[in-house]
Amino acid sequence: MRHMRTQSLALAAFLILLPFAAHSARAQADERSRAVAPNAPEISYTVSIRQPYTHLLNVVERLRYSSGAPNTVDLRMPVWTPGSYLVREFGRNVQDFKAADAGGRALPWNKANKNTWRVETNGARELVVSYNVYSNELSVRTNEVNDRHAFWNNAATLMYPEGHLGAPLTLRVETPAGWKVATGLPAVAGAGDAFRAENFDVLYDSPFLVSNFRVVEFEVKGVPHRVVIDGEGNYDPERVRRDVQKIVAAEADMMREIPYHDYTFILLLGAGGGGGLEHLNSTALTWRRFGFSTDADWRNFYGLVAHEFFHLWNVKRIRPDALGPFDYTEENYTRLLWVAEGFTDYYAGLFLRRAGLVTDRQYLDAVARSFQNLQETPGRLEQSAEEASFDAWIKYYRPDENSINSSVSYYDKGAILGLLLDLEIRKRSGGARTLDDVMRSLYNDFYKKGRNYTPEDFRRAAEAAAGAGLEEFFSRYVRGREELDYNAALEVAGLRLDTSSGPDGHPAPEEAYLGAPFARDGEQVLGRTVQPGTLVIRSVPAGTPAYDQGLNAGDEIAAVDGFRATRDFLAARISDRRPGDSVTLTVFRADELRTLTFKLGGHRSAAYRILPVARATDQQKRNYQAWLAAPFPQAGKAQ
Repeated sequence: MRHMRTQSLALAAFLILLPFAAHSARAQADERSRAVAPNAPEISYTVSIRQPYTHLLNVVERLRYSSGAPNTVDLRMPVWTPGSYLVREFGRNVQDFKAADAGGRALPWNKANKNTWRVETNGARELVVSYNVYSNELSVRTNEVNDRHAFWNNAATLMYPEGHLGAPLTLRVETPAGWKVATGLPAVAGAGDAFRAENFDVLYDSPFLVSNFRVVEFEVKGVPHRVVIDGEGNYDPERVRRDVQKIVAAEADMMREIPYHDYTFILLLGAGGGGGLEHLNSTALTWRRFGFSTDADWRNFYGLVAHEFFHLWNVKRIRPDALGPFDYTEENYTRLLWVAEGFTDYYAGLFLRRAGLVTDRQYLDAVARSFQNLQETPGRLEQSAEEASFDAWIKYYRPDENSINSSVSYYDKGAILGLLLDLEIRKRSGGARTLDDVMRSLYNDFYKKGRNYTPEDFRRAAEAAAGAGLEEFFSRYVRGREELDYNAALEVAGLRLDTSSGPDGHPAPEEAYLGAPFARDGEQVLGRTVQPGTLVIRSVPAGTPAYDQGLNAGDEIAAVDGFRATRDFLAARISDRRPGDSVTLTVFRADELRTLTFKLGGHRSAAYRILPVARATDQQKRNYQAWLAAPFPQAGKAQ
């Protein structure tokens, strides 16, 4: 899963390619398959979009038993969808539930709990259940139906019969005239818009798009890929085809195997967006319809594509301990999201470099920004990478005004840990091995042997690549909360981190500051919408003058030193002062007017930069070239 975010870029060495082996998306299901329970019914679904303007998906579910149905059948709706670690209570969108036998006679039913519908069979050998799912939330993890398209995730749509997650099934889609169907599921030959799944894990891993979409196609190593584009926008379809193909090729080159027969990118263009959700042989992406204006826009889009595509290995096949087979009724806890998501973010940047879609300087600039963002997050000292992973269910998807002080993103810190570990392995092995070797070993030793890996398994795989123990790295930086040593890692590639210089290369002067960021117009802060032109504090990072002297998130600054406050006026007044000077702020706090006197702090407004060391050794230069596929830069040059 990836949200819209500043991309964390990185890249590594060219690889000697091995022959590719094409595998079906069934490979994982076969190796990790759930047993088909005795007396499993024949299961089929029909999903209809009868009146798109109502935002309703109509579902008809048929269960046919060959040797007598049980007295009661429990039908369960998942409460979450894999890849997005939050209980979303999909059952809340179900309405108009009915149950009948094959002859249409109504069967009694009741709600057993929040997501379970219990049907009394009355001896019927075939059950026909129907219901509607309200679908009016466009995201990669939810559903949206309107007069333009229908997009849905099956975990948010289809109930499974309790005890039969391992049963095969078919799904037929009834479409409005002129609309087509796109999904990663294989079609049932000669059956129109009907598809099959080996089990519910595969079904729930295969989203559907129904619309008059556009298709861009390409091949990598003879394997077909398609980008299904829904919605109008300012994208260039040829650029999409060419550059997505480069990303796919770069990732397949590293992993040395394509584990599917075909792959589908579902790209949903709308007013907003910038997220993705991974699947076995597909991914769903949202993007701004006019978000292809600049090269920077394209690079951010490529980062999203690279992230979600790499998940087909890292998460969908290289699986952390608890992530599959899934329990769809409650949280599935793991301490490894810093690898599952963070490393995927690290590699997203590396693959853009390997694909030639960013320069080494663009990559390093993005890495420097990621370092700075982490260092400006006080919560990095309160929560470890493992703790952030474990608490994803209650923290990451439910941020509040204090999140910056109490937590850290397993995406952000995980990506940086991936970079640091990659360079550490290069250092310990004399450049002979990299993090690539760790990922390939996990793929071969765990996925191909039908196993999930634990935190201890991951550490041992990293140590095998490094040829040395790494317990200190893991205890300090992964399980612990110590400050990361960026320069010790960058030194491996002849680089250093500059945190104090201004754009001209000279030391940045110390400036006065408050230290509290303001919310954007229309943003929600403490349940209230920020009105245009108002100065409302979004959060108060610990360690800033604002935090130490009592400014609160939600405070609206109305005046500065007795004069009406605007962003520009406040910035000008503070820039005229020195650290240690005082300002008088008039604020509305919960609609009560207060006047507060603040002593300004001091900081240096320097942007982090990664620069070459003055006298790099030959080994450092070789490491740089192997890592970033570019000649080592001259000292003092920004490339």
